[in-house]
Amino acid sequence: MIAVTGATGNVGSILVRTLTEAGAQVIAISRGERPADLPAGATHRRADIGNPDDFATAVTGADTLFLLITGPQLTTGPEPHLLLKSLAAQGIRRVVFLSSQGAVTRPGSAGYARTLEFEQALTASTLEWTIVRPSGFASNTYAWIEPVRAGRPITAPFADVGLPVVDPADIAAVAATALREPGHHAHAYTLTGPALVTPRDQAQALSAALGHPIPFAEVSRAEAFTNMLRFMPAPVADHTLDILGSPLPAELEISPDIEAVLGRPPRSYGEWALHNAAVFSPATASADRV
Repeated sequence: MIAVTGATGNVGSILVRTLTEAGAQVIAISRGERPADLPAGATHRRADIGNPDDFATAVTGADTLFLLITGPQLTTGPEPHLLLKSLAAQGIRRVVFLSSQGAVTRPGSAGYARTLEFEQALTASTLEWTIVRPSGFASNTYAWIEPVRAGRPITAPFADVGLPVVDPADIAAVAATALREPGHHAHAYTLTGPALVTPRDQAQALSAALGHPIPFAEVSRAEAFTNMLRFMPAPVADHTLDILGSPLPAELEISPDIEAVLGRPPRSYGEWALHNAAVFSPATASADRV
């Protein structure tokens, strides 16, 4: 059985569906209530990685785990090696850890310190492990849903700086493969999209997917930082803006790892926009209120 943390998130929700469609039995772990659209073959358990005892109980019955840290856990929480030890005591034998490309490209950043600690604890453990290190998520532009629905301009800093953003569905596909198939132990995969794409490019791709123009306005780093504090700790917001505004050479490289694992190229941002266009529609907003 496979336990999936962050089961209601951008990667976790897709991963749960991918695994159950492949016939796997899944424990879907989240901090909130049971998701309404949990697929058949998945059992929901409520737990927070910040409470190691409850979290260890939540994985009971599983021998494989998809592990991520988010929110406050990005900067604080239980010691990674102690958490992994408690999970092993519960019967976990294989872990796929959702890390970040920045953990290795910017190892001195305070915002990545805890992520790097988890990587180090995992590689030093007796567990079978795989690490996936994605670049920025295409789904970060979900932040544009409300203004697009309302017909207001969408905004972003560093409008003409391109990065190889990755589709969360590709991350989930790689994770599902590593969770279910042999041959991925002691591998760390860097996951990127197929091309550099700027925020202005993303706005244009979303306009094309929706079939109407979307006004776009660039904002300052300070404005973006204030907005990001609503959903992430300050050190994480700060290092994210460093990458968005001044990417290092390694952060501009297109990785071959998705194609190596899946046997197909990664999906582009334009493909992601077409697949997710409905959530930006005013009609979807009306349906949400019903």
